Amino acid sequence: MTRSWLAAVLVTSVAVGIVHPPVASAQEPSTLAGRWILNRELSQFPREVGFSADWMATGSAGDSTPGGSQGGAPGGGGRASFPVSRISREDSMRNALLTTEAREPAAVLAITETATEVGITPDKGVARTFHPTGREEALQLGEVTAIAASTREAGRLVVRYKVNQGQELRYTYSRVASPPQLVVEVQFLERGKGEIIKRVYEPERPAEAPVAAATPAQAALPAATPAPRPAGVPASAAQDYDRQPDAQFKGLTTLGVVIEGLGSQASACGLRQEAIESAVVKQLSGAGLKVALNADEDTYVYVNVIAATAANGLCLSRYDAFLYTHTIAGLSYHPMPVLVDVSLMHKGGLAAGAPAAHAESVMRGLQDYVGQFTKRISDANK
Repeated sequence: MTRSWLAAVLVTSVAVGIVHPPVASAQEPSTLAGRWILNRELSQFPREVGFSADWMATGSAGDSTPGGSQGGAPGGGGRASFPVSRISREDSMRNALLTTEAREPAAVLAITETATEVGITPDKGVARTFHPTGREEALQLGEVTAIAASTREAGRLVVRYKVNQGQELRYTYSRVASPPQLVVEVQFLERGKGEIIKRVYEPERPAEAPVAAATPAQAALPAATPAPRPAGVPASAAQDYDRQPDAQFKGLTTLGVVIEGLGSQASACGLRQEAIESAVVKQLSGAGLKVALNADEDTYVYVNVIAATAANGLCLSRYDAFLYTHTIAGLSYHPMPVLVDVSLMHKGGLAAGAPAAHAESVMRGLQDYVGQFTKRISDANK
């Protein structure tokens, strides 16, 4: 686990605003409709993706922080030179959500389309409906609201999410006829520039119908070629699997809890490992889950906090919560199944401010993330 908080900031920090696109008139649907399965082999997954941390230079020590605490210069109220974000807690949650979606694309996309609207439902996350007129519209994404504008351009659907000043998150959906594919291009644009990440989806294969017992005459015929497996599923995987949203959480009743040891700078900022452990265990238990602290459980919540202190005494922390499990998996490049770690969910955020309020800010952020974990587990088991 790396201790470079600056690298983590550069990877995942986002905040709020895009340039308004021109208003476009309604056009004919671009035939994106269908149910699409991610082909990971044809898709791009760069190790680092996100916006830079330029937004941190837009505020001052007296501004509100991503975690909701108030920064301030120690020892008498003078304004410190350490830059702190102006974004609110909701802004931080929204932008973290959008960045996580871009980093961890849905395995399945269901798209419906008419002349006036496009509906996109991922297998994980929140369904949303776009009206491709070029005008901004508010989208309710769970507990937060995002502002986006969408247009149809030469048969493609282009969606622009507002992020920070000079920054936007742009999705471009297009369809390829042969072979049939849905291509999704994701771009973190800063001042009009940014690398494009390409994800490729293929049509979902219909499930095979039950096969009746063969007659003697049929048995003499050559065997039929088996139907191809869904895109992205290794050859060694089972022929069928649970395709329901959040199926990976069904039957989950017991979780381990592992809190990464905190460093001296975290302690100086008021963070205590015992307090984090107690809060996470209490929250999971309150949701009806059996909790095993630091136990050898296959599925567990892992929490990591990396803190740094500036010369003026202000604290900056990167905090992450993961829901991990282990499984035996067949890999396309390995002849035998292997034991692998699987990240079922991940949420991460930033907090900055004076030491007196910093620990509370980080704790609120972690509790919010663990609450999102428990809600999805609970909803999947209803």
